[in-house]
Amino acid sequence: MRFEDLLLEIGGFGRFQILILAVLCLLRINLPMHFLLHNFLAATPSHHCAIPHQEAFVNLTMEEVLLISIPRKPDGTFSSCEMFSQPQFHLLLNSSLQPENKSIIQHCQHGWVYDHSQFTSTISTQWDLVCEQRGLNQATATFFFIGVTMGAMVFGYLSDRFGRKTMLQLSLVCSVVFGMLSAASVSYTMLAITRTLTGVALSGISLIVVPLGMEWVDVQHRTFTGILTSIFWSVGNMLLALAAYLVREWHWLLVAVTGPCLLSIVCLWWVPESARWLIAKGKVKQAHRHLLRCARINGRKDFDVSPETLTRMATDKNMGGSYSYISLFRTPVLRKISLCSGVVWFGVAFSYYGMSMNLTGFGLNIYLSQFVFGIIEIPAKMVMYLLVNRVGRRQSQAWTLILTGLCIGANIVIPKPFTSLCSAVAIMAKGFSEAAFTTVYLYTSELYPTILRQNGMGYTSFMARLGGALAPLVFLLDEAWRSLPEVTYCGVAVCSGAVAFLLPETLNVRLPEGIEDIE
Repeated sequence: MRFEDLLLEIGGFGRFQILILAVLCLLRINLPMHFLLHNFLAATPSHHCAIPHQEAFVNLTMEEVLLISIPRKPDGTFSSCEMFSQPQFHLLLNSSLQPENKSIIQHCQHGWVYDHSQFTSTISTQWDLVCEQRGLNQATATFFFIGVTMGAMVFGYLSDRFGRKTMLQLSLVCSVVFGMLSAASVSYTMLAITRTLTGVALSGISLIVVPLGMEWVDVQHRTFTGILTSIFWSVGNMLLALAAYLVREWHWLLVAVTGPCLLSIVCLWWVPESARWLIAKGKVKQAHRHLLRCARINGRKDFDVSPETLTRMATDKNMGGSYSYISLFRTPVLRKISLCSGVVWFGVAFSYYGMSMNLTGFGLNIYLSQFVFGIIEIPAKMVMYLLVNRVGRRQSQAWTLILTGLCIGANIVIPKPFTSLCSAVAIMAKGFSEAAFTTVYLYTSELYPTILRQNGMGYTSFMARLGGALAPLVFLLDEAWRSLPEVTYCGVAVCSGAVAFLLPETLNVRLPEGIEDIE
């Protein structure tokens, strides 16, 4: 007897599974509110050098004070990082005569003045992370994703060893603790450390929620489960836009996005451990108890299976051994799956976060961009629900990534004055990118056997977070060539999409339990 046969007897998608998914979807909402928080936490409002002795210019308007104190850029706007060493009063007579003597232009000497019309405060304005310090501002996102990368390896291994639910509880508690410490940061160093640790903690939620839900449902509802939990990522995306719009001060914004984790901790107590995992580890008494509970809630009162039957299931598959990340590369088919899926996950995350953290580059208000990027993901996921069941996981994964790259590439050649067209193509790219992300969670959960599923998810999540950590740093390449970041995102998305064609198809295939099922 296989576990799928047991699910058919107790109800593979009844009230029990719906309640589990409701709680897991609540947990999923927490993720984008932190993963994409950098857009608002580290937003850089318009700014210019602070002008000393400004009270001496009482007879001049603010525009005139800026004219004689701040040089203009070629596009006519005032420089954000430079100032004149001495006031240039002759510019009041003819503002088009910009000084040719570059020696009178210097970097800001007295700090910066920020436009607070959109943000009360951000970490950029708090610690002047602009101009020469701009790299530190982008690095806060990188630090967070480095934490998520480390957490992926830790929680992937521990959840296969100690259980899905236990590690999910630990992840939520640590997320609350480090999230609140981040909000209380009094220095950039403290913020960088606490955001890194928050990333480590949240990685457990990211890794475990989807596989835990899928391990409780039957084959026919696996796709629905993966898409449903993914839709609640998009809901969190939109809620982040609302929270950031209402809370403009970065300390309190961190509190606002961390608070929902407390509710998640309370709700998680009802969710049972994965019966698949319990059987694989030989903990048949606990598995038997959860299966009986599932059957009772689903109204299958005639269900009756003995613990001895569950013991034979574990023994027949020899699933109680010890496995690690090395096991992902020991056998030929698993090795190919691991190498290819790692490349695909890197490409998915690299392109997704590259677009998601460039909200000001598409001609829309930053809050509207965040909301639109969230809402466009929902129809994209609904389309994917149909596609992955008709054309299969492999084709869906490959083509969504390739189309993401092509849309990013198209925006490079579209003239900048066509802002509406640029925005439309960017929204299409975001839709394809989210479709690729939705598919990869579902696909990867089906590729790996139960005994290695969380190790596999941990490894692929490590690759994804590596992509997420590098994505914000690529923005700094615009100093070499303005379009170089977009070219990079485009190339990586297309190449990783091509690699997806090398993976096996999993449509309507039972979840593998042991390594021999894969090989």
